[in-house]
Amino acid sequence: MKLLVFHIGADRYGLRLRDVVRVLPLLELKQLPLAPDPVAGLMDLHGASVPVIDLCRAAGIPSGEDHFDTRIIVTDYVTPEGAHHPLGLRAERVLGVQDVRDDQLADSGVQAAPFLGQVASDQQGMLQLVELEQLLPAELRALLFQTVDSAS
Repeated sequence: MKLLVFHIGADRYGLRLRDVVRVLPLLELKQLPLAPDPVAGLMDLHGASVPVIDLCRAAGIPSGEDHFDTRIIVTDYVTPEGAHHPLGLRAERVLGVQDVRDDQLADSGVQAAPFLGQVASDQQGMLQLVELEQLLPAELRALLFQTVDSAS
């Protein structure tokens, strides 16, 4: 499978390329007062407001400095109910695309965060999958993707 590889803090992670819509340079985000900590803000994507999650803060570590290769990964986030929403992910040091074979992946043996999946090892060390569908807890999903019915 093809993965988009990036850093969360000092460690490498990968997101399945099938979940990636596009990769954008770091944009100025509209701040959201009182938003939960992982929410970095809102970005304007062709006139649509798209929430952006800071992957460092979602992982429980401080947001890293902006680098020349810090990017916003626009994903197709699918809720458990099957609704599709664009979701931006602020990722540090995006490295590019890497092939990982299924037989290289193994369970990590640790359930540190629900969105952290299997791991693979290569010459550069360990690479861990980010399970996009597990990234947002139900409460955060409800805040970010309000339906017309729930917003009134």
